[in-house]
Amino acid sequence: MAAASVLLLLPSPFLRPSSPAHRARCGIATTTTTSTSGRRGLFLFASRCCPGPRRRAPAAAVPPEHGLSQPQPQARAVGSYEAALGDAKDALYAALEGMNRGIFGMTSEKRSEIHALVELLESKNPTPEPTDKLQDKVDGCWRLVYSTISILGKKRTKLGLRDFISLGDFFQMIDVKEEKAVNVIKFSARALKILSGQLTIEASYKITTKTKVDITLDSSTITPDQLMNIFQKNYDMLLAIFNPEGWLEITYVDESLRIGRDDKANIFVLERADPSEV
Repeated sequence: MAAASVLLLLPSPFLRPSSPAHRARCGIATTTTTSTSGRRGLFLFASRCCPGPRRRAPAAAVPPEHGLSQPQPQARAVGSYEAALGDAKDALYAALEGMNRGIFGMTSEKRSEIHALVELLESKNPTPEPTDKLQDKVDGCWRLVYSTISILGKKRTKLGLRDFISLGDFFQMIDVKEEKAVNVIKFSARALKILSGQLTIEASYKITTKTKVDITLDSSTITPDQLMNIFQKNYDMLLAIFNPEGWLEITYVDESLRIGRDDKANIFVLERADPSEV
């Protein structure tokens, strides 16, 4: 609309026609028209020489599809759920900082904090029937970040895990098609010029429920031979600590984190890992 003029549609009952002289003086041209309702009205074209009170046209209604999109209740609920899940996972990782997977013990307060976060995640498990989705959710490589398995006191001393040998990463490779699991526990021996090696445990499993599998130990080896010689005397003790045989329940699993509990009341928390790291 030009800045010098305003176009108004006024129904006749609310407008008194001005005299011809007044219209001529103000430069007003009038045209009579009939509205769709049958009522008569006037279109007025007024120049700045005859200013009058302006009436603001009502704002046009914006169709819902052209307005600002508002999040639907379901979308907001999903977003809140995912945010809460992410916060719980972040809190768990923060609590595990510096705990060395819990293998060598921790205070009861710290353990209670970690277990409360584990239970919180379990209560929000996005995969309530994990054994139906092993291929999508479980297959692949995982790294242990926490376990209630502990190596303390005389066991730690006999295995040389105080100063002589360092415990490295614990990996687990799951092959769902073959129903196989391979656990790899890394070690390094400082006294032998930083000799590195690993305990490899191979196992098979069978699905028993929507959340549980039964695990059978197939074989175990330590490589290289130098590391085997170090553990030879206490090999049965070492294998007993990491033997996976028994049942395992998957209590939480998503794309990056998995939690399990076994028949020995142990808790395991694992995160997705790159197979090239093994």
